[in-house]
Amino acid sequence: MTKRKREKARVLRSKKIYNGPVFGIRRDELLEPGGVRTTREMITHSGSVVVLPVLPDGRVLLIRQYRHAARAFLWELVAGRIDEGESPRKAAARELIEETGYRAKRFRIFLDFFASPGFLEERMFILLADGLAEGIAQPEEDEKIESRAYGRKELEQMIQKRIIRDGKTIAGLLYYLRFIATKD
Repeated sequence: MTKRKREKARVLRSKKIYNGPVFGIRRDELLEPGGVRTTREMITHSGSVVVLPVLPDGRVLLIRQYRHAARAFLWELVAGRIDEGESPRKAAARELIEETGYRAKRFRIFLDFFASPGFLEERMFILLADGLAEGIAQPEEDEKIESRAYGRKELEQMIQKRIIRDGKTIAGLLYYLRFIATKD
């Protein structure tokens, strides 16, 4: 059996390049576990929540909003940044109210992942929200959001036909439909 190498990189030097309200950029000089000395530029981020709201009839609520990076309106699950000192559940409750007006009795993390770990430190938590009660949405000033509920077959078709093109939404829906939702 071969001797195990170090499991983590050793940071030799780190410098903040940019620190903005949503993300930052940091340049790290490091010694990687394989012994290679390199420089990595990382986007720092506090993390995000993605909310999969399930209505009492089993349909899933999606939102549609303009995403400038994609230059398009996208169908997505409710999502947003975790603020400093906020738990994923608290952030999920806040985002659900802001974007849809709904309140949930229960939130349960069922998936968490790194969206693009080659350069982005953002960790995403996907939470199932159920026991929903309708309310009035409280979007931020720049958010123009439409919401609509879809059943299992509709969601599968939207993914297959590439109507849903947002990665976190595809990952969350496929995991939910495959491992959590009861079969129709």
